[in-house]
Amino acid sequence: MNMYVSNLSFHTSDDDLRKLFEKFGAVSSAKVITDRETGRSRGFGFVEMASDNEAKEAIKGLSGTEIEGRSMSVSEAREKPKRADNKRW
Repeated sequence: MNMYVSNLSFHTSDDDLRKLFEKFGAVSSAKVITDRETGRSRGFGFVEMASDNEAKEAIKGLSGTEIEGRSMSVSEAREKPKRADNKRW
């Protein structure tokens, strides 16, 4: 299951995010999203866990947890909507 994690501290790294979720099971990937120009964290990320049950436990256990003074939110990630192609022929 892919999870969306928001309201992260701007100091949270990919490794920090992975360690938080590994308490609930095996983490396939953990990525904090950064700004393309500055490289600074945008305050959200994505974590993927192979087991849906472990992911649901992580959502329950971590949503609302305060990390570095910020109460993070964890939910199941939604599919990114397809963008309309604005090319003109």
